[in-house]
Amino acid sequence: MTAPLPRLVILISGTGSNMATLIDAVRSGALGAEVAAVFSNRPDARGLATAREAGIATEVIDHRAFPDRESFDRALAGRIDAHTPDLVILAGFMRILTPGFVRHYRGRLMNIHPSLLPKYPGLNTHQRAIDAGDDEAGATVHFVTEELDGGPAIVQGRVPIVDGDTAESLATRVLALEHRLYPEAVRLFCSGRLRMDDRGVSLDGEPLPPGGLLLTAGQG
Repeated sequence: MTAPLPRLVILISGTGSNMATLIDAVRSGALGAEVAAVFSNRPDARGLATAREAGIATEVIDHRAFPDRESFDRALAGRIDAHTPDLVILAGFMRILTPGFVRHYRGRLMNIHPSLLPKYPGLNTHQRAIDAGDDEAGATVHFVTEELDGGPAIVQGRVPIVDGDTAESLATRVLALEHRLYPEAVRLFCSGRLRMDDRGVSLDGEPLPPGGLLLTAGQG
């Protein structure tokens, strides 16, 4: 009897381009998983239409309908759990999650951040890298912990910062990199090779280095 595919729930707040990349990877067979549902905290998130067109269940839980973060996160977790996910994926979900939510999904909650963490957590990462005179930028897929953008890295990729780069031009190149990184990290998890426990993050039973795997040209 064939084992059931790992179930993914994806959270978005906007266009959901990383979500779309994951859906495409599932459709092509490159990612052995099932996207069980897509959630958004914004009714106008354009990515919801993309998910619906792919035949994926969508739900909107508008954070503005709740008095505080805790009550919103409790409602969100309750609806996510109805889909029995193996992995919850933040794909441009523009909410700071409460510690209780993060603990509930410990070891099965991923995020992607547009910088070479631990550099530049938070917002405006591309301009900060340019202003600092860095010669490269990139993106990091990491497990989510209670520290904002501070969870252990799974995989990173890098792009050069070139003369004349603006935050917008750099963001375009980094986003293309994200579309390679996220499916690879999710694939490692869904294959059972990647796990996070109290000892840290391991791949094939061996600890990952602090910056995670480095995805180079030609991989992924």
